[in-house]
Amino acid sequence: MFPALLAAGLPAIIANATTSLVVWPGAISSAYGYRKQLSKIPAYYLFLLIPALLGSIIGSFTLVHTQNQLFERLAPWLVVFAVLILALQPTIHAFVRSRSGRKINRHPLRVVLIIGCLVFPLAIYGGYFGVGYGIMVLALLGFTNLKNSHQMNGVKNLSGAVIALFSTGYFAWHHLINWRAGIAMAIGTAIGGTLGARLALRAPAKIIHNVTVVIGFVVALILLAKAYL
Repeated sequence: MFPALLAAGLPAIIANATTSLVVWPGAISSAYGYRKQLSKIPAYYLFLLIPALLGSIIGSFTLVHTQNQLFERLAPWLVVFAVLILALQPTIHAFVRSRSGRKINRHPLRVVLIIGCLVFPLAIYGGYFGVGYGIMVLALLGFTNLKNSHQMNGVKNLSGAVIALFSTGYFAWHHLINWRAGIAMAIGTAIGGTLGARLALRAPAKIIHNVTVVIGFVVALILLAKAYL
């Protein structure tokens, strides 16, 4: 989405801020979809929403006060980082599945507090750029006492929704969102997601993942060439 908005001619910071508008409906619906799993976890896991919100505030504030020229040079490296996280996604998901159903830790609250401290810097990144945040948080949740990957995904999606909502509102307040492009892309994403899901069911998941990673690296290389050549 971010590269597409850049290709449409939007300044880098405007493109990044507008991306938050495109993703927040999906973030909220994903969190709502896991409401049953979330209702079964201990209430102290909601503590993780605090560092998520605080981190998103700092990240969004930092983006607003970043010069567009500087962000244009930084953005390609953020895309590279996001693609690397995407490449590691199968490994992270395998780790999370392996942690499901394990023996309960004796100090679950202490573990959540530690995870909260780690969520904070990730949320700063989430408020500033965001792509890959969910995968990294999911890996952290593998060290908690959540019983299965569905509960972990629920907490991950809920924290992501908090970040997306705040970032979108903050960027809108500072007039950094291109509403026409954002709404058009949100509609296109919804349609494309539905059609893409049908097509994805006909192709091996590994092939789709590998193609996505390759496309991501190609986009990153193009952005690096534009920024530095």
